[in-house]
Amino acid sequence: MTHKEPRCYDKGTNSKFREISVMVTDVTDKDFEQEVIKSTLPVLVDLWAPWCGPCRMVAPVVEKLAEEYNGRCKFCRLNVDENPQTAAKYGVMSIPTLMFFKGGTAVDTVIGAVPKQVLQPKIDALL
Repeated sequence: MTHKEPRCYDKGTNSKFREISVMVTDVTDKDFEQEVIKSTLPVLVDLWAPWCGPCRMVAPVVEKLAEEYNGRCKFCRLNVDENPQTAAKYGVMSIPTLMFFKGGTAVDTVIGAVPKQVLQPKIDALL
């Protein structure tokens, strides 16, 4: 089976791109299990690619949430171009995809650049 490139999917947001904060951990295929699956905290994973405009738009939203939920929820991002195995394992076909993990299990997913108000209740449900 050939891995298809995820498509960029935009649900609309007015956020501008800026560098992601140190509160958001970059993860790879190699360390995904250690950083996400084995995490003692709930985890939000932002699956993205540098060429994806909506991915760059949602990055500041994820950054802001990482600041607000510091110590209560872990925030990671995975570049799907550089780490296709994890993206394929979870069936990611559109980006940005935001996946929510608790106890090592994916419990929720949001596809597209969505505002903070959409993500907050999903994070709160993990706590």
